[in-house]
Amino acid sequence: MMTAEQPILQVLDRYRCAVTAKDVDAFAALYDDEVLVFDLWGRWCHRGLADWRATAAEWFGSLADDERVLVEFSDTHVAVAHDLAIAHAFVTYRAVSANGTDRRSLDNRMSATLRLKSGRWKIVHEHTSAPVDAASSKVQLKR
Repeated sequence: MMTAEQPILQVLDRYRCAVTAKDVDAFAALYDDEVLVFDLWGRWCHRGLADWRATAAEWFGSLADDERVLVEFSDTHVAVAHDLAIAHAFVTYRAVSANGTDRRSLDNRMSATLRLKSGRWKIVHEHTSAPVDAASSKVQLKR
């Protein structure tokens, strides 16, 4: 029997797979056309799927040909109410070479709001962040 949380966890798993495969189409398919993303990197927000898709294409394109990013979610929590769901987790992104050697990694916090539309859960809002050290004002990218 499927729990209410399982479809949301499946969205997170598809996110993980899309990033690892550097598959912009699969990544974009997770999001609503009118998504609003508060990303950790560079800009205050991304409005709409076209904007967020372009950002994903830039991210995946910036990776070396022999490099992929492994995504690991931990402390994941999901709440579902009718056609809305909220998920939050800690996320580790590890860039690895073709032979599996770690190149770099960072940790992030992610919250996502999803809406059930036409039988599919789509991310309508995503917020990623990392804490800032009060003394140095530097972002802490390791948990």
